[in-house]
Amino acid sequence: MVLVPLWACSQAKQTKPMTSTAGNKEIATFGNGCFWCTEAVFQRVEGVEKVVSGYTGGSVKNPTYREVCTGMTGHAEAIQITFDPSKITFVELLEIFWQTHDPTTLNRQGADVGTQYRSAIFYHSDTQKQLATEYKQKLNASGAFDKPIVTEISPAAVFYIAEDYHQNYYNLNGKAPYCAYVIEPKLEKFEKAFGKKLKK
Repeated sequence: MVLVPLWACSQAKQTKPMTSTAGNKEIATFGNGCFWCTEAVFQRVEGVEKVVSGYTGGSVKNPTYREVCTGMTGHAEAIQITFDPSKITFVELLEIFWQTHDPTTLNRQGADVGTQYRSAIFYHSDTQKQLATEYKQKLNASGAFDKPIVTEISPAAVFYIAEDYHQNYYNLNGKAPYCAYVIEPKLEKFEKAFGKKLKK
């Protein structure tokens, strides 16, 4: 990711953990590297109604992007997904989660290094915890990856919504170098692998 000017480092907005929203929609929270990339992936999934970029799993209240980037706050860059379980299940979201990043590298995704880029699932219910744990165990047992999966599975904590300029980043900045060289290739691979799950 790129450095941002100081004027853009306003404090994040806070939301408390929740399991569902109005209309029987559910919440999933994932950390799988740069949230500019992961937001763009899940925005294209049928049944996903909203994706918000933010920070969670840390110890500092109302962190700024600049603070999270130091790796000293303990937060992960994360996305919070509102989805319709009648259209896509949590297990299907887990499948996309594990296939669209490298869950075997500790505190790293590509060139992005630090605890803020760790692979993590922040579960909102005992059911989500069980499903994530079982899926991780099955992937490790199957040898799906060359190395053991290091994905953290932790209870959902306070989720701090990232600054406005992080939201909907790829859709608003598609011509930026980072989008062209990092996000677009990731999206192309995702769309080939999950064509049937894309929004029409």
